[in-house]
Amino acid sequence: MAFTNPHYLVEPEWLEAHLNQVRVVDVTAMLTSKLENLAMAECFERNHIPGSLFLDVASGYGDLSAPDAPLPWTWPGIERFSATMARFGISNDTRVIIVARTPRDGIDNGTMWCTRAWWTMHHGGVDCAILNGGIERWVEEARPMTSTASPNPKPGSFAVDSSWLRGHAGLEEVQAAVDSPTACLVDALSVDSFDGTRGGYGPRKGHITSAINVPMSEFVTGNTARFHDADEIEALLRDCSLLDAAKVITYCGGAIAATVDAFALALFGHPDVSVYDGSLMEWTANPDLPMTDPNPSEAP
Repeated sequence: MAFTNPHYLVEPEWLEAHLNQVRVVDVTAMLTSKLENLAMAECFERNHIPGSLFLDVASGYGDLSAPDAPLPWTWPGIERFSATMARFGISNDTRVIIVARTPRDGIDNGTMWCTRAWWTMHHGGVDCAILNGGIERWVEEARPMTSTASPNPKPGSFAVDSSWLRGHAGLEEVQAAVDSPTACLVDALSVDSFDGTRGGYGPRKGHITSAINVPMSEFVTGNTARFHDADEIEALLRDCSLLDAAKVITYCGGAIAATVDAFALALFGHPDVSVYDGSLMEWTANPDLPMTDPNPSEAP
């Protein structure tokens, strides 16, 4: 079995050979409790892939988020997105490669920031791919790194895809999916979050009623975007009946980890996948929205 869209991933060997032909953006995260991203100073400026630029996706109100939204990491408006792309020298014909690393094991998972950047940029009309294995694999293979700052790029000219909201799901769509026989809700968080044995994201724990659990970690090995091969991912998606579902909506705590599951489905060309933008931060705050907690006796 092969991926339907293998060009959504690139290997280190390919990237090194094409460094002068692509725009590389580093989306590494190193978040504080205030959702401020320290990765530019702590990681990127110390060493990075030559020619790459630091794109702050991880800050709560970073480069790919709406600056005035009530929740962090909210899908940006068209004007902000197109301006960000232009500022990074990205035009509609620019090939963009997304890279990251995981500075703190178990805290700053690089995979989900790569897929969050890819999900937003891809649906906005950017020709983008993720470096398979991230910066860790790049370094393991003794490929070049530098501390020299990249020159500021010439501004790009970018027009957002008119259908870019096809990858975005709002509250009403998720409400409709709870009882839908054709839509599938997917919780991308860990098993202990899904089953309520640890605290959740907000005042209620457990999962959205009718959702299934496919933890994002099942698609990768290691911390940063080293995806399993096509046969393994295809088997996982088939076991969960996701490749045959008419519509899939993924969610997590804040619409970050959910993009890993969505990206896996995109690799196989699923035609109708979206990510719930508010995810559990929005859903759990409203007591009228249905949640299932398999372990209600467990303290949050």
